[in-house]
Amino acid sequence: MRTIDLPPYAPTLIESTRAIGYSLESAISDIIDNSIAASAQNVDIFFYPIGEAYIAILDNGSGMNTEQIDLAMQYGSRNPLELRDKTDLGRFGLGLKTASLSQCRTLTVISKQGETVEARRWDIDHVAKTGQWSLIALDTDEAQDIPHFNDLCAYESGTLIVWQNLDRLKAGEINFEETLGRKIDGVREHISLVFHRYLSGETGIKRLKININNEKVTPFDPFLPGKSQRPMDDEIIRIQGEKIIVRPYILPHISKMTAEEIKHLGGKDGLRKQQGFYVYRNKRLLVWGTWFRMMRKGDLSKLARIQVDIPNTLDDLWTLDIKKSSALPPAEVRKNLELIIEKIADKSKRTWEFRGKKEIDDSKVHIWNRMKAAKGGFYYEINRDHPLLEQVREYPESASNLIENILRMIESGLPLNQLYIDLNNDEQIKNDQAFTDKEILKMLRDVLAVQSSQDAKIRFLEALETIEPYVNYPSVVKAVKKELGI
Repeated sequence: MRTIDLPPYAPTLIESTRAIGYSLESAISDIIDNSIAASAQNVDIFFYPIGEAYIAILDNGSGMNTEQIDLAMQYGSRNPLELRDKTDLGRFGLGLKTASLSQCRTLTVISKQGETVEARRWDIDHVAKTGQWSLIALDTDEAQDIPHFNDLCAYESGTLIVWQNLDRLKAGEINFEETLGRKIDGVREHISLVFHRYLSGETGIKRLKININNEKVTPFDPFLPGKSQRPMDDEIIRIQGEKIIVRPYILPHISKMTAEEIKHLGGKDGLRKQQGFYVYRNKRLLVWGTWFRMMRKGDLSKLARIQVDIPNTLDDLWTLDIKKSSALPPAEVRKNLELIIEKIADKSKRTWEFRGKKEIDDSKVHIWNRMKAAKGGFYYEINRDHPLLEQVREYPESASNLIENILRMIESGLPLNQLYIDLNNDEQIKNDQAFTDKEILKMLRDVLAVQSSQDAKIRFLEALETIEPYVNYPSVVKAVKKELGI
């Protein structure tokens, strides 16, 4: 037997790995992972869309020496099966390169340790020209021309990453400056969520400060601590001697959230889409808003969130992808998660039901009544025994003011939460049942009887026959016209 050494052709592999599917925000998050692994306390992100446009990411981490920076720039520099430090957020040894070059054609990395500065560059056009894995080593004079080099030098140690020739970001854009401005907002929101535990300095984590164009990124905790319920204790799942910690939450009813909180949670529609598991690897959010096909996303479960903390030692079991944006729980974990799902989904449903019951509580007088239909299902009717309606009957001379109060009460007293529950429980709401001809005839006679003259009755009837429900009963209207001699 003999072996043949077939190294990949550099230009082809580099171009191919650009298509892995990084978004701008996921690419930048991958770089921040490296800053965290380097024990950085500050990360500054700069977007410069004018002229020689670039994106730069600067941290004050431990920096890299000659050997370390060469290893960092090497494709596949780490075996994904290797045991890593518990704080390491990488896996494949590809993130820095694939994330960066998915957005640009020129990647420059400059790292500082004390007085020593090392600079390396991957230039896709240069690699295509040489046909080799031609990593460019820049000398100090060349590195000084790179944006934010002086900012790096102000630190005792740190790393500066600069993306230039932003071909992927510019592709098809007419106004790149405006487009990048919108993308910055998306990056800010993404980072505030994905790294919220680092940004808030959660117990056991060194606080991380991230600025975008010199503006601080504030953390957003998707579990709304202080407002949410903890419906059950943490569940600890042990696999291969490692711990997976599962912590369920029930968000407060939407009426108790601020507009800013609702916006961060994806808006009222996004609230439903973002329910489910939030999987963290070493406190960094990987995957969120999914039930892993163990339950469908229902409206009554949309307040349910489950935080899952996994260590990096179980990456292979969770089939973590290169972008760290996809993970699937192993079978032995799924069994435990399915039990938790049932409990928390029921708790979320009860939050809606509690508010619904308040709207139909028999111990209180409501303007709306929820009635059981004879053939199954429910219908909603105005409470004709309501005290205000009794007042109208007793004091007709004051009817105008009383009716205005009744109308406002009808508007504000809609049992929306109970309706919401009924509709999502697939209950039949039978408020759309048609009137009988006899009922319409009586209604028309009653409203016409209060008119002051024959002419007034005719004018009013002509107006009524064009509106619902009377427009749907032309034969009855015709019969009333005949009674009036029209």
